Amino acid sequence: MNQQVFLPIIEPKAKEPLYVGFFHTGAYQEAISGYGGIKHCLIPAPQHIIIDRDKTGNFTTKVYREEQKVDEMLSILGY
Repeated sequence: MNQQVFLPIIEPKAKEPLYVGFFHTGAYQEAISGYGGIKHCLIPAPQHIIIDRDKTGNFTTKVYREEQKVDEMLSILGY
């Protein structure tokens, strides 16, 4: 299976800068943490944010899910 990731070609005279982000990419990140459970090493799930653009081209952000809190983790464990 091909696991390569190709980045876009950067145009030297582009009008706008190119931003490339890599988020939540740790080894087995989803397997060892996650919403609704503590799967390994008591690692809470991080905050998930959606970054988009509106119709006028402005960046918008929306919190999809808040960071998993200690109380949630303890409740899952029965405390």
